[in-house]
Amino acid sequence: MGDDDGGSTRDAKRALVEAFSAFGTDALRDAWLFDQHAYEGLYLREDVEEKVADLDVPRFVDNERYGYVARDAYDDLYYASYEYTVRGFDGFEQFRTFLDDADRKLGVFASFDRRDGGYDFGALHETVEGVVDDHPTDEFAPD
Repeated sequence: MGDDDGGSTRDAKRALVEAFSAFGTDALRDAWLFDQHAYEGLYLREDVEEKVADLDVPRFVDNERYGYVARDAYDDLYYASYEYTVRGFDGFEQFRTFLDDADRKLGVFASFDRRDGGYDFGALHETVEGVVDDHPTDEFAPD
């Protein structure tokens, strides 16, 4: 049974990376899962790996966790539901969304090299939702 669960978890996470890769092709830089207590790097392009080696990754992920508070505030303040956040940096853009249901705080973020014409992050969000709909949420929990 453990092998089946591990296989399912790997399949869910692989499907998520494949969704990001299909969206950004070679522009995909990295992809990370996180919850309230842990994080897991799902994909890290070689040139980005060299840059991330000097970062305080736990602190970086902690910053993304502030999104839980912002999401709750947006849900309370706006007439529409929060779906995702995009941040622009020199050289790349970062997408973050949450995969959770009401009981679990689970998120994912990925970054992509900038490109002329930009990206349709709304379409990416729909794709990620489709991947999450195909797997139990727990299969995306960081290792």
